[in-house]
Amino acid sequence: MLKCPECAAVLDVDEDEVEEGEIMSCPECEVDLEVISVQPVQLNVISDDEDHDDDEDEEEPAKKDSESTDEEEEEDDDEE
Repeated sequence: MLKCPECAAVLDVDEDEVEEGEIMSCPECEVDLEVISVQPVQLNVISDDEDHDDDEDEEEPAKKDSESTDEEEEEDDDEE
């Protein structure tokens, strides 16, 4: 018997038929779950917040790089 790690609802899933990496949703709390192990079956909550944070982290260095490039160009202009 599989239970949602978020709300502990019983999931109507045959443990013998799940595959590692499979994504499913809890019918009670509607959270997305990933099968991280099949022997024994273990589920992990997939959070949209984590994905959102990763996207922000990837964008920030690009902004910083462009800012430093602008500053360097200004310094070069001042030296001339």
